[in-house]
Amino acid sequence: MTFNGWLQILFFFVIILLVTKPLGIFMAHVFNREKTFLDPVLRPIERLIYKLTGVNEEREMRWTEYAATMLLFSVVSMLVLYLIQRLQGHLPFNPQNLPGVDSTASSTGGFVGSAFNTAASFTTNTNWQSYVPEVTMSYLTQMAGLAYHNFVSAAVGIALAIAFIRGIARREMETLGNFWVDMTRAALWVCLPFCIVGALVLVAGGIPQNLRPYDKAQLVDKGITVEVDKKDANGNVVNDSQGNPVKENQPVTEQTIAQGPVASQEFIKEWGTNGGGFFNTNSAHPFENPTPLTNFLEMIAIFAVSAGLTYTLGRMTGSQKHGWAIFAAMAVLFFVGVAVAYWAESKGNPLLAGVDQTASAAQSGGNMEGKEVRFGLANSALWATITTDASCGAVNSMHDSFTPLGGMVPLANIMLSEVVFGGVGAGMYGILIYVVLAVFIAGLMVGRTPEYLGKKIESYDVKMAMLVVLVFPLVILIFAAISVVFPTFGTSQIANPGPHGLSEILYAFTEGAGNNGSAFAGISANTLWYNTTIGITMLVGRFMMIIPMLAVAGNLAKKKIVPPSLGTFPVTTPLFTTLLVSVIVIVGALTFFPALSLGPIVEHLLMQAGKTF
Repeated sequence: MTFNGWLQILFFFVIILLVTKPLGIFMAHVFNREKTFLDPVLRPIERLIYKLTGVNEEREMRWTEYAATMLLFSVVSMLVLYLIQRLQGHLPFNPQNLPGVDSTASSTGGFVGSAFNTAASFTTNTNWQSYVPEVTMSYLTQMAGLAYHNFVSAAVGIALAIAFIRGIARREMETLGNFWVDMTRAALWVCLPFCIVGALVLVAGGIPQNLRPYDKAQLVDKGITVEVDKKDANGNVVNDSQGNPVKENQPVTEQTIAQGPVASQEFIKEWGTNGGGFFNTNSAHPFENPTPLTNFLEMIAIFAVSAGLTYTLGRMTGSQKHGWAIFAAMAVLFFVGVAVAYWAESKGNPLLAGVDQTASAAQSGGNMEGKEVRFGLANSALWATITTDASCGAVNSMHDSFTPLGGMVPLANIMLSEVVFGGVGAGMYGILIYVVLAVFIAGLMVGRTPEYLGKKIESYDVKMAMLVVLVFPLVILIFAAISVVFPTFGTSQIANPGPHGLSEILYAFTEGAGNNGSAFAGISANTLWYNTTIGITMLVGRFMMIIPMLAVAGNLAKKKIVPPSLGTFPVTTPLFTTLLVSVIVIVGALTFFPALSLGPIVEHLLMQAGKTF
């Protein structure tokens, strides 16, 4: 670790702190239907949308209707994306003439459930990609399918967070707002204008934005070869006597330079904590993230909205100190994660005897495998922490190449339900569930009925909160357990045996349930088993956690306000922040510690003992 590295990390956090209040105030104005500087442009567009769709913006919904409307919208959106992928070979804006996903002419050579997985992924704001985007998705699919979902899935998450905040703020009311109005305002005011400006800034920074066919470049080095399957004159693979494909070396004389409408998808990828990249290597690709400046701007974009929502919470509930207390809890967990990741990567790999891994003016030092030299250790560890604190999943380095403890940080961040700022909206309603549990525990300790901002927390609220907490590990551990005991479809797809292979499988299902989308890239998940099960995991992780969360919000909205007394546990103090952090860590640790012990922890101990796999 270096002073310069820590200075960059602290500078990032200071910028996040500075944007929290103004962005939080802006979102409070948007969802309270107060005037904003964008109203002269966006208000007429909003009214036109309501007129065309028949939405009555004055009509509000109970939590059950809010949830049903959200589910119906998500189902239809998911179906449309699925059809776009399957039919893209017959649709326009496809200069590379890419076939439909899962067709026999596709890169998978047949049906492996990839279109279902991707439709579930982008609908749930996960953006996990088991395919190679630049050789799988046409420009139309990227723009009208994936980028569209980047906006609306983020808008849905923001709308749900606002609904929960209204449930806390309101008293003796049956409604939480109107889903269509909240989602529309989130897309028009919070996502669209910032992403238009952000995309233009990224174009100025060197990120492509065009509809041109891919370019071909002749290689200077003519001696490069790749090993491929030998084929006969009819194009059939030649097998040896044992039935294995015969290999041959094939010279490589040119390189295909993929490009397209990248910048427009890139900024919403971060601003909406989506994470799905236009290119397979995501934000490590120079066309998605060419410079340290674009890297910094994209990291800011990942945290901005989620941090701002903490101030929006305080503003809408009338307790600004409570909003800052939650911000403080998130900040504590963020700094612990980035410190561990940065320290572990800076220590390097002790098995590389004789290799200089010390930081100097000429090199970053430490473990640079899987990292871009233009970003270095500090920004790689910082990005890995940020993207898994939020449910973003964009990466500028390969988590599979991190040291065991360094790689455990992204994994553990997701296992904590990504409430450390979290995804847009998802982090807010996720941490509010933990607030309910923390207040409940505090009430038990002082022997009083738990209260949260003047509202009694009763058994129904705790039961619904526990459903949210229990669904998450249940779906992860069941599918991971099945995968590790079946070599035919489970362990056969991992690149590493032993504990690291377990981490690869565990990470795949954890990111799915956490709607994160990043990966331990050592797993080849574009198979029928992984596409199907991870797709189911993503749907369960999104919607089976949203429904009980909305139930808690609806129940809170109906309650009366109880005047504070000497026995009321304050939710605006450092003591509350400490309790909240403790509850988050303890719930995550008790649930996942056995799995982590068999994965990254034992791998670290083996590495220190000089053993590898």
